[in-house]
Amino acid sequence: MQSPYLFTSKRLGFRNWTFDDLEFLTKMNSDKEVMKFFPQLLSEEESEAFIHRMQRQFNEYNYCYYATEEVTTQNLIGFVGLAYQDYKAKFNPATDIGWRLATSAWGKGYATEGAQRCLEHGFQELKLPRIVATCPIINKPSENVMKKIGMERKGVYKHPKLSGYPTLEKCVWYEARNQ
Repeated sequence: MQSPYLFTSKRLGFRNWTFDDLEFLTKMNSDKEVMKFFPQLLSEEESEAFIHRMQRQFNEYNYCYYATEEVTTQNLIGFVGLAYQDYKAKFNPATDIGWRLATSAWGKGYATEGAQRCLEHGFQELKLPRIVATCPIINKPSENVMKKIGMERKGVYKHPKLSGYPTLEKCVWYEARNQ
């Protein structure tokens, strides 16, 4: 039987998005705890647009913020993966690594495990020269994942897409280079 995943880590499977994922994604994107470091909760329409955007990114770049499942249960837990970013910042255009998990998946090491595997995938299979990661400076859990996967802190910047949100605008950015 063929795996439903593009690749896996020890406990996680990474795949492209389908519209069967919309209900889960909408629920996760409307969870105040999950979205506390984002400007707003996302609607079903915005979640659907995200799926479209990830499918387009996958078709164009062969990567996206992958729909991420627990391999043993095949339950969707959120996303971990790579996305092309070109908003105005000194480190862009670049491939970004990012994650967002449902609260039920928190505290299990999934973000770190998934990010480590996606970093390896980006360098080993996709042959990317560098990968960046960003988050609001107040998002210490995400910054800790960046540290745990061996990325190097490069600096602080004001995210142009967060200019109306003073508590989120100041962001940290990290980088990893393909050895």
